[in-house]
Amino acid sequence: MTDLVNVHDLKTNYSKYLDKVASGQEILLGKHGKVVAKIVPLAEAQQPRTPGALKGKVWTSNDFDAPMASLWDTVKAK
Repeated sequence: MTDLVNVHDLKTNYSKYLDKVASGQEILLGKHGKVVAKIVPLAEAQQPRTPGALKGKVWTSNDFDAPMASLWDTVKAK
């Protein structure tokens, strides 16, 4: 269920609505009877990070830290 809340009610009962959002509920924020925003829970807050999730998906060149002489010469010349 999604609540439609006006700005005054949100300011007055901020903690109550924050608890609802933290539990997974979305809140529609209205002004003068029109919806202007939606407050949703953060996806990152709900899913803990998994170490090694990108293993095998990221590639790094063997010379990634080698000096870039040709680029440096180009920058110095200007």
